[in-house]
Amino acid sequence: MKKVYGSAAEALEGVLFDGMFIAAGGFGLCGIPELLLGAIKEAGTKDLTFASNNAGVDDFGIGILLQTKQVKKMISSYVGENAEFMRQYLSGELELEFNPQGTLAERMRAGGCGIPGFYTKTGVGTVIAEGKEHKDFNGETFIMEEGIFADLAIVKAWKADATGNLVFRKTARNFNPPAAMCGKICIVEVEEIVETGSLDPDNIHLPGIYVHRIIQGDHEKRIEQRTVREA
Repeated sequence: MKKVYGSAAEALEGVLFDGMFIAAGGFGLCGIPELLLGAIKEAGTKDLTFASNNAGVDDFGIGILLQTKQVKKMISSYVGENAEFMRQYLSGELELEFNPQGTLAERMRAGGCGIPGFYTKTGVGTVIAEGKEHKDFNGETFIMEEGIFADLAIVKAWKADATGNLVFRKTARNFNPPAAMCGKICIVEVEEIVETGSLDPDNIHLPGIYVHRIIQGDHEKRIEQRTVREA
């Protein structure tokens, strides 16, 4: 089965449709699938729902899709750093489902494991719990959260082999493995594709069984907030 494609547009061919649900890896600007997001923008796919920790910044990451009004709903933990995200949410143009970060990661992982729902204490007694099932275990109250089952997962890794085994670099690992797990189709962009068999099996962060398509490309690697001392 061919997994390596020549470009982001080629890898997304036949996959995108209006109204689809996409899970995206990354945290801030670290480990975001910027090439695939750019190709989705160029494709013009609209009415998208994204499950992602945040939405990048105004002109990078998912932020570029907010600018073009291609996103209908965000399932996220953090809405800072992106003025357009905040503007659309506060004006009622964008639906937003808040999730604590750990809950969002577990919802993705649960979906990847075929688990439809789980109980957690996180969010009990807050707006997060409104409308959700409550259940007591050993005298403590928990709320039920549903697993995320996305139409498409887009993630970024450091290295891959041709079978899709992935290695993430340092904190770019963040939301990428659970996001990759929960998509019906998972497309990965990487910095380097290495020979099959060259990756140490003990150092593989996500096995290729979860990965359907791979592209290699150059990445910008922006710094979200750069702070330097005065000269």
